[in-house]
Amino acid sequence: MKRKPTIHTIFYALLAFTFIFYACSSDDSSGTANPTLSINNSSVSFSPIQAGTTSSPKSISVTGARLTSTVSMSVSGAFEISKDNTNYSSSISFTADQANQSNTIYIRFSPSETDLGDLTGTILITSSDFDNKQVALTGTALEIVREIQITGVINPFGNITIGTNSTAQIVQVRGVNLENDVVVTVGSPFEISKDNLSYGGSVTYDHTAINTASESLYVRFSPTAADLGTQTGTVTLAATGVTDQTISVSGVGAAVRHNYQTFSDQRIAFGGGFSQTVTNTYDLHTDMSNIEQIMMYIELRCPTGGCNAWDVYANIKVKDDVSGEFYEIGRYITPYGVDNSQLTRGFEIDVTDFKSLLQGNTELFARIETWGSDGWELSVEFDYVEGTPDYEYYAIADVITYDDWSTSGVPYGVAIDPMTWDLTKTVSIPANAEATHLRTIISGWGHATPVDSDNRPCAEWCFRTHDVKIDGTTTFQHNMGPIGCASNPVQPQSGNWVPDRAGWCPGMAVPVRVDQFGTPMNGSMFTFEYDYQDWTSDGGTTSGQGGAFYATSTFVVVKSSTPIVKPTVTD
Repeated sequence: MKRKPTIHTIFYALLAFTFIFYACSSDDSSGTANPTLSINNSSVSFSPIQAGTTSSPKSISVTGARLTSTVSMSVSGAFEISKDNTNYSSSISFTADQANQSNTIYIRFSPSETDLGDLTGTILITSSDFDNKQVALTGTALEIVREIQITGVINPFGNITIGTNSTAQIVQVRGVNLENDVVVTVGSPFEISKDNLSYGGSVTYDHTAINTASESLYVRFSPTAADLGTQTGTVTLAATGVTDQTISVSGVGAAVRHNYQTFSDQRIAFGGGFSQTVTNTYDLHTDMSNIEQIMMYIELRCPTGGCNAWDVYANIKVKDDVSGEFYEIGRYITPYGVDNSQLTRGFEIDVTDFKSLLQGNTELFARIETWGSDGWELSVEFDYVEGTPDYEYYAIADVITYDDWSTSGVPYGVAIDPMTWDLTKTVSIPANAEATHLRTIISGWGHATPVDSDNRPCAEWCFRTHDVKIDGTTTFQHNMGPIGCASNPVQPQSGNWVPDRAGWCPGMAVPVRVDQFGTPMNGSMFTFEYDYQDWTSDGGTTSGQGGAFYATSTFVVVKSSTPIVKPTVTD
């Protein structure tokens, strides 16, 4: 049988509960909670950097509460820490008062030169007030870059006369973490220098200096007699432990040229007190023993008021003192109404064949078949180019010379009087000749009919092939076809300059046709005949210009290593 609790029992139970409640309440308010340290990040990662360098800093925040003891922090691996982002070390510490605040801790990644690849470390935080704490650190150290750097380029040096030095070109040389000096070398005919004063085949740069600042490297081209023509070389920059750097260099060793100015701004015109022709005497080069080539340059300039408007026949001749005749050394056609200044030195013609005549006191003749008082200003100069000639001695003789005027050439397409137009000759070659060739210049004139199937009248426009017969047999041929008038660099011209003529163009030198015999022909006699391709004129023209004509000059040239006389040419 249960007994009901008495009031005394209930009273004592309530008294015991009240005691326990107040006892517990008194413990919570006593201020004895544990000390703490909080960290805002448990790991820090750094971007890859080169070994031997130091990263930018990163940071974490550390905040303590109720700490009573010193807090120490140490870092392991290739990392450093700092309290002020200035003084870095492997460890730092805070007093309890300092630690009971929010503190910024700076960390940086500082791999040594031997630390490579993915690296890890730890910030260890210790105190007697709490269990050890850690922050994981990671970073990647890249292999150290060591190299020679070159800033700038060396362009081709172009034509530099033998025995002279080009203008120096400059590049900058810089070292990156080099541990050894840089030696720069180059082979002849190129030279290098650090100061643009003392040149040679090698120079040396102190590695510590160029690791700090770049230095100049000067390169020049200095061709000697053995360096005629295109030359190439390599500038090599080398240092132990790094890859070589190279610079390709090139230049053209140009032969020594002796220049002689003859006609200079010579006014040639028809009327106004001027003439279509002029003859003057000049002193030219005398020693031909080392002359390999003679080049003639013809410049045309417009007089005040403008150039002559037409494409006309023109040539330069030299006097053969033995025969008293003038030999055509070059022929050209004037451009329509403009000069030829687009060419560096004007029309260029190789006149080496006339070496025996173009020496010492020399008489020259110039003609421009202009029909107006405007005309042209003519300048002619010669370059005697040193070198090793193919043969020391030359001699030349005229074979046919129908070259005075455009229409004084050989009539074409009609019967001609062989007594007037003698196209067959007998040629005797000296016994000591070691090479023999023919030199021909030919250009067609007139608009005679009938026209060809492509509506081209003769002989300016009709394409023909002419035969050169030796002892009655066709040995050489001259194709009077197009030579690309539209691509003439002297452009634009006025007038009808673009369509192709038969073997010539307005504003160009007329081509020289060289026919080389397969044997020296020494001591021989042969017959020569110039045979124009068959065609018959009907006597008409397309422009009122009467007839068709081929202005033709042919010379025979002999060469020898011993003194040689000119060939004999007879009718």
